[in-house]
Amino acid sequence: MFEKIFRQQTDNTLIQLFRYTFVGGGAFVVDVGSLFIFTEYLGIHYLTSAAVAFILGLMTNYLLSVSWVFNRRTIGSRWAEFGIFALIGLIGLGLNEALIWSCTEYLGLHYLMSKIISTALIYIWNFSARKAVLFR
Repeated sequence: MFEKIFRQQTDNTLIQLFRYTFVGGGAFVVDVGSLFIFTEYLGIHYLTSAAVAFILGLMTNYLLSVSWVFNRRTIGSRWAEFGIFALIGLIGLGLNEALIWSCTEYLGLHYLMSKIISTALIYIWNFSARKAVLFR
């Protein structure tokens, strides 16, 4: 069972979702860690920090997704694949920024709490869109 869940290539959506949760967790650590460092230690505005951190998380997510989560590709070109992966991520970035800003400015939440809320929703968007468009 361990081999099937963690090592073997699979088209099983539930196993892919399970793996994507780990990948998303790693990307989340890169994203939130960068957001915190850029904002708290470098003095960059939290929305600018969030955008840059999101892109770093996106690159982490792509590399881990294509190497471990998804083994079936619908696009032959890695550059085109990454372009579409990034486009889905940019839509996620727009949603991310809107959610962080709304939760921080209107609900009065700390920007990191806003980020956690945003991450849960963006996770669903990213997996679903990438699975449907790129890795059927």
